[in-house]
Amino acid sequence: MSGSSLPANAPDDMANSVGSYIFNAVRGGAVGTSEALPGISGGTVALMVGLYDKLIGGAGHVVSGIKRYVTDVPRGRGKDRAMERFRQVDWSVLLPALIGMAVALVGALLLIAPLVEEYTQYAYAIFFGLVLACLWIPYTGAGKSWKAWHYLLALVFAALSFFLTSLPGADLPTHPLVVFFVASVAICALVLPGVSGSFILVAVGLYTPTKDAVENLDFVYLGSFALGAITGLALFVKALQYLLENFHHLTLVILTGLMAGSLRALWPWQGENREILTPTDVPLTVALMVLGFAIVVGSIVWEQRKRLQREQQGAHHEVTV
Repeated sequence: MSGSSLPANAPDDMANSVGSYIFNAVRGGAVGTSEALPGISGGTVALMVGLYDKLIGGAGHVVSGIKRYVTDVPRGRGKDRAMERFRQVDWSVLLPALIGMAVALVGALLLIAPLVEEYTQYAYAIFFGLVLACLWIPYTGAGKSWKAWHYLLALVFAALSFFLTSLPGADLPTHPLVVFFVASVAICALVLPGVSGSFILVAVGLYTPTKDAVENLDFVYLGSFALGAITGLALFVKALQYLLENFHHLTLVILTGLMAGSLRALWPWQGENREILTPTDVPLTVALMVLGFAIVVGSIVWEQRKRLQREQQGAHHEVTV
């Protein structure tokens, strides 16, 4: 009598599944790391690593499902609709990405952020090149050509982003209500390319207190921050999901403008109050800009080649079948 056995390709499928989870955790880690660094937008990095649509769509469905449970289930209805929302989430991508994001965010606050503060000019040079090259992603994301008014609209939002990232820093108190409100705004940067959550914290004087709260496990501060972040994300992500689903091209035009204007925050030669400084160490700084630019260009080219290979393999498989 023969016992049950796994399919012959089960080990390969399991290995591929584990590899996919690790890959998504690493991609989430890249987004989390960026959120700890002033001037770097988590949304921009999510676009760069191909997580953006999954994060926005998944978060939107989770918010809708929770809303159904809270409002409809106590009345004896809505459970099936809530579960349907949850089933639309690609959990195999979202969960590993969120875990990697959380771990990397804490690690970056403790380890990487101090290095960026010490070598700000060189770090900003690399990030400037990265974000500059990333403009190509939303610019071509809709697969449609831009018209003259699209460029004008992008220019308006670029100017707005440029202005906001040029403002000198403030010094808000660390009262729990203030922390709650700031966190609800800063978390929007996670889903809005071109806006950096950590830069917002720097601008209002809460970046260092937030980093200290993580190091010292200040649960009152961290609790206020977490509640604010959850509230802001729940309110904003649904609006952005709606715009991406119904006005995809127009939304990407606006995001391109926001990203372009946010380059002001990453200009290597600026002082603590955002004033422009006389360039120093120009050869090394420019070389680091080029390095950051080349990294993204290489990633885009590699991804396009991989996608082309997948399409060719799919076409070949259809022909053989």
